[in-house]
Amino acid sequence: MLRNSHRVSSIVNQLRLIAPAVVLASISSQTLAQALPPVPFPPENQFTQEKSDLGKILFWDEQLSSDNTMSCGSCHQPAVGGTDERVGINPGPDNIFATQDDIFGSPGVVFQDASDNYVPSPLFDLDVQVTGRQAPPSIMGMYAPELFWDGRAGSTFHDPITGELIIASGGALESQAVGPPGSGAEMAHQDRNWEQIIVKLTGSRPLALATNLPADMAAVIAQAKNYPQMFQEVFGDPEITAGRVAMAIATYERTLLPDQAPYDHFVAGDTNALTTPQIMGLNMYRASLCNACHIGAEFTDNSFRNIGVRPIIEDFGRFEVTGNNADRGRFKTPSLRNTGLRDRYMHNGQHATMEQVFDFYAHRNGQIPFPQNLDPFMIAPIAFSPLAEANIINFLTNALTDPRVANETFPFDRPTLYAELPTANPAVIGTGSAGSGGIIPDMVAVIPPNLGNDGFKVGVNNALGGAQAFVVVSTSPPISGLVPQDEILGPIVLEGSGNGNGYGTMFWPIPNDQALDGQTYYMQWLVVDPAAPGGTAASPVAQLTTFCSMTGVCVNTCPADFTLDGTLDFFDISAFLAALSSGDPTADFTGDGTFDFFDISAFLTAFSDGCP
Repeated sequence: MLRNSHRVSSIVNQLRLIAPAVVLASISSQTLAQALPPVPFPPENQFTQEKSDLGKILFWDEQLSSDNTMSCGSCHQPAVGGTDERVGINPGPDNIFATQDDIFGSPGVVFQDASDNYVPSPLFDLDVQVTGRQAPPSIMGMYAPELFWDGRAGSTFHDPITGELIIASGGALESQAVGPPGSGAEMAHQDRNWEQIIVKLTGSRPLALATNLPADMAAVIAQAKNYPQMFQEVFGDPEITAGRVAMAIATYERTLLPDQAPYDHFVAGDTNALTTPQIMGLNMYRASLCNACHIGAEFTDNSFRNIGVRPIIEDFGRFEVTGNNADRGRFKTPSLRNTGLRDRYMHNGQHATMEQVFDFYAHRNGQIPFPQNLDPFMIAPIAFSPLAEANIINFLTNALTDPRVANETFPFDRPTLYAELPTANPAVIGTGSAGSGGIIPDMVAVIPPNLGNDGFKVGVNNALGGAQAFVVVSTSPPISGLVPQDEILGPIVLEGSGNGNGYGTMFWPIPNDQALDGQTYYMQWLVVDPAAPGGTAASPVAQLTTFCSMTGVCVNTCPADFTLDGTLDFFDISAFLAALSSGDPTADFTGDGTFDFFDISAFLTAFSDGCP
């Protein structure tokens, strides 16, 4: 009993010694910790709520891509720290899948040439392409003087069409925003330019493909029915320019400030915001070489460093921008804020856990940095005791996570994207029938069939090269695997030669006709092939239902088009006058509940403005 009494007394005394140390560590940590500085806005692009709202809508609108399958937000989702929860594999420089240089990047678009035709990619065929680097976190970009892993989006922002200097300094977010919509791997067909993007936005129903819109986005769309009206509200006139698109998106991104993590509350004076292990982890982190690059409240120095993740020859990184040999293999230092939400790390996404990252820095478990042009910090291992490492990981993954980011609550809330819906539309059904070489032609049907989509198309792959091909369309379902030939598109001659090497594209523009809202169609490729039963090989079937808007609110972007045929002519005037005389609410152009001369004047103005 006496021995046990001494042991208890000893433990109590140790606790008495430890407790003040923990309190002192907490006070020391708070004294040295820093709060995030005010968000910098360039003088040429100051904040307005209307501009931020427009930017949020543009950032999440999949119609910003050429084929309506990708938005900016597709690759930058708050719940994974502003990166991409989707994982695609790029085979890397050796062009061979499942080797050590594979890159875990972001899925993009199917390869399409400058004429918007599907063309098999050497690496991905007619599947979606995957980027050559993983998507960097978009959150915290407001503090960076350069963006992208290689920093090619610089501080000076020029309009990509006119070359006009718009922002002299501090415009990296604007510079970055104009890149992906024209990228042939990320969001576009080859050689897409901003003139084409602007024409498309002008005639698009904002967020027509999204569901579960946050309240602020829904309110703006309810007030302004098309993009020209939104730009009128923000910029004073309805002109859509690349510079204005970039400034709106960048303004929205500058509102995504993750400053409510436990660490931020701790800095503000809440000593209970961090646990004791997290405080110990913070102190150990601050005393380590980690703090040499991931510094301050931003947890990055925004520099470019080569830490030896892969050989330089695979990706020259910053060198591709500067041409400076010292920049070979250097990549941007990311912020560690919200790092606990990410599911892969490094510019090529090769590490899936923080434990693997610490293995890399410690040069253990077979991970040794590649030595070419290696940053001096990486020459010796950066390693910790098991307890210290656990505490640092605890601090990084938990104390730096803003719960609003993790839970996607305002301002990090977002709509559900079309690509995230559980039921595909178009959906590929059936099996098709084989042609030469016993190969069944593939149906490529990935584009949302929304009304007014002039670029809707279906593709065929793995068919007989050089053969004639048709697409049959019907509102009736297939019979014995074949779509009734109510409408026949074609013929076209497939590109390629030989069995299974034929490919082609059939365009089927969808009119902006609200009478088609909810109509189901079936489409199927038929390929003339002497080796096929009956001389025709058939693809599986694309089943699609046309729609105006996924929100259920179908807004007419051309209000004077009373006949809904996409053109303005005498028949629209006649239809308007008939509606006016009958008291039809659609003729109340002023929205004041009465029918008078002012409605006629407003209609004539809309008629003279034409359709987008």
